[in-house]
Amino acid sequence: MKIKTDRSVYRALPLAVLLLAGCKEPEQAAAIETPEVGVVTLKSEPVLLSSDLPGRTSAFRVAEVRPQVSGIIQKRLFNEGGVVKKGQQLYQINPSSYQAAYDKAKANLDTTRNLAERYKRLVESRAISRQQFDDADANYRQAQADLKMAQINLEYTKVLAPIDGRISRSSVTEGALVSTNQTDALASINQLDPIYVDVTQASTEMLRLRREVASGQLSMAGPDQVKVQLTLEDGTAYGQSGALKFTEVTVDPGTGAVTMRAAFPNPDNILLPGMFVHARLAEGMREQAILVPQQGVTRDLKGLATALVVGPDNKAQLREINVMRTIGNQWLVESGLNVGDRVITEGLQRVKPGMELIPVAARNVAANPAMASSAP
Repeated sequence: MKIKTDRSVYRALPLAVLLLAGCKEPEQAAAIETPEVGVVTLKSEPVLLSSDLPGRTSAFRVAEVRPQVSGIIQKRLFNEGGVVKKGQQLYQINPSSYQAAYDKAKANLDTTRNLAERYKRLVESRAISRQQFDDADANYRQAQADLKMAQINLEYTKVLAPIDGRISRSSVTEGALVSTNQTDALASINQLDPIYVDVTQASTEMLRLRREVASGQLSMAGPDQVKVQLTLEDGTAYGQSGALKFTEVTVDPGTGAVTMRAAFPNPDNILLPGMFVHARLAEGMREQAILVPQQGVTRDLKGLATALVVGPDNKAQLREINVMRTIGNQWLVESGLNVGDRVITEGLQRVKPGMELIPVAARNVAANPAMASSAP
């Protein structure tokens, strides 16, 4: 028995298949035309701003050791480069002539004192005139002063350390002749704990900070908050933090910079005078800072910073923004973005302004701690 097949049924099948395919194509096209992008919703947060400035170390105190009497150096009593204490004897100048002058002044003092005492009894009995007693008394007082000066000069033959610190090499050896008020120092002593770090900041930066403080954008950190961190010449971080102590009151006309000084503890003498360092100096607190991840900021052909934002209608918007500086892995935004904006950080390569988007939470942004320090 043969089954008859209606050829019209077979002719209708391709048409039905085409109709079904045509119904699915708009849905697939719509899915392709609405890409999914990762966004970060901006919020304001307090941020401690800081500047990374070059600087050099300098000794907390420097004392140049010079002789106060003339003579021949008999002994050097310290190890070059070692630590000395205030009052420690460093050199011995030949004391022979000064000892003789002291002995002579002491003998003269005894003579004039005895004469003054004898004349005092005689003047009371009116055996001598008052003028004779006054002359004898004046000679006695002069002898006292001469003895005192002779004693001081004798003590000066022992050259003592004026401060605690690390002493340099000696510029003289035993047998050298030194003189009072000579220009060349015998040695120098540097007090290194604490130690100073002098940094310079452009006056334009200082003016910017003052404008931000005056406008309320920035609140200056208090004296106890102005902490300074150091990075050494080899790139390692110095383990001790310092504090700002001094800001110069004038601008260097040659460089247009202002000098600031911070003090650091230096118990192990790691920092030596003249070392080049980088200091991270706290500037102040921006209470309502807006931070945007670096992945969401690009630059156009003119070098202007831009960001793509998902608008209220879920369409892409291109914004020109002004970024101030980096803070960790984010940019500090000066203008162009607002709190609540949804900045695209993931899937940027598929987005054009005006496109409809499906925003989801970005997965390519690491958490950045608030109150972070920043570098210009």
